[in-house]
Amino acid sequence: MKRRNHSCLIVTMMAIVSLLIVVLYGTINSQQSVTSGLQPDYRLLGRQLYKLDINWPKYPEVFSGEVFGVAVNQYAGVVYVAQRGDSVPKVLVFSTDGEFLQAWNTSTLEMPHGIFVSDASTNPSVWVTDVGNGPYGHSIKQYSPSGKLLKVLGTMGEAGSGVNPLQFDQPAEIFVHSSGEIYIVDGDGGVNNRLIKLSKDLELLWMHGEKGQGLAQFYIPHSVAVDDYQRVWVADRGNKRIQVFNSVTGDWLGTWGSCFTEDAPYSVRLTADQKYFVVVQLNTNQISLLDAPPVGVIGQCKVVSVIQLAEDIKPHLVDLDLKTGALYVAEIGAQQAQKFILLNLGSSIL
Repeated sequence: MKRRNHSCLIVTMMAIVSLLIVVLYGTINSQQSVTSGLQPDYRLLGRQLYKLDINWPKYPEVFSGEVFGVAVNQYAGVVYVAQRGDSVPKVLVFSTDGEFLQAWNTSTLEMPHGIFVSDASTNPSVWVTDVGNGPYGHSIKQYSPSGKLLKVLGTMGEAGSGVNPLQFDQPAEIFVHSSGEIYIVDGDGGVNNRLIKLSKDLELLWMHGEKGQGLAQFYIPHSVAVDDYQRVWVADRGNKRIQVFNSVTGDWLGTWGSCFTEDAPYSVRLTADQKYFVVVQLNTNQISLLDAPPVGVIGQCKVVSVIQLAEDIKPHLVDLDLKTGALYVAEIGAQQAQKFILLNLGSSIL
C-alpha cells in the first residue's frame, strides 16, 4: 500500500511539473510574440526608439467608436482623440497620464478625420476636419479646449468643386503653424486633391490642386506637417509617396517613394528634435521612423526604425508630445488610441 501511494505521489508530482512547464512555456512564447510584434521588419534598419505604455489610458473602455485621429497639447498635458460612430461622443479627452477627463457630446461633428491643437502654449484651440456627407460635413471646425464651436472653415454640408479654396470636399487634415499660417490637405477620397496654404487671416497664399501622379499633383493627400526649415511634407496616400514643398513659395522640392512600395503613407509628423519623421502605414500595420534630411537636401527616404503592430490594428493618424517625446497613435481597427514612450536612443534592436 505504501509503495502504491508513493507511486501515485510521484505521478501526481510529475503531472504538476509538466503543467507548470506548459504554462511557463506558453507565457514565454506569449511574451516573445508581443516583443517580436514591436521589432522592426522593414529591412531591419535602425534602433528601438519607443516602447508601448500598457497603462495608457487607464480606462480604455471609454473608447466607443472607430478612432481616427489624435492631437496633443504638451503644455496642458492633454490628449484629444477623435472617433466616429452612431451615438458616440466624437472627441474624447485624456490626460497624458491616462486619466479620462471629458467627452465632447457636440452635435456639430459628423465624421471627424484629422485633429490638431494650435497655439498650445498661450491660447489653445482644437481643429477638426469633418469628412461627412451630411449637413455638418465637408468642413473644418475650430473648438475651444472644452468643445465649444468657435469657427467653421468651408460651408458645412456642401462639397467643394475645386474652384473656391475654402470649399472643401472631405478635407483630410489641417496643420496650424506657430506663425498662425494654416496648411490643409483637402481630398480624403473626394473630388478635390489639394494642398492649401492660408494666412492667419484666412487669405489664400498658395495652392496646388491637380489630381495626378506628376510633380505637385496629388491623389488622396492625407496628412501634412511643416518642419523648422520652411518645408511642407505631405503624405500623398493614393500615390504612395511623400511630397515636399517650400512653405514660403509653395515650390516643389522633392518626393519620397522608395520607402512605401508595400503600403502608402497615411500620417506624417516630426519628432521634437526634428531628427525623425513618424510615418504610419495602415494596411501593413506599421509605424515607421524616417531620417529627416538636413537643410537644402531632400534625397531618398531612409527607414530608421519600425514599430510593427499586430494584424488588423490599422493605425491611421499620429501625434507627438513635443515635451516628453511620447507618440500617440489613433487605431481604427482596434478602436483605440495608444501611447508609445520614447526610449534611450542608444538602445539597439538588433
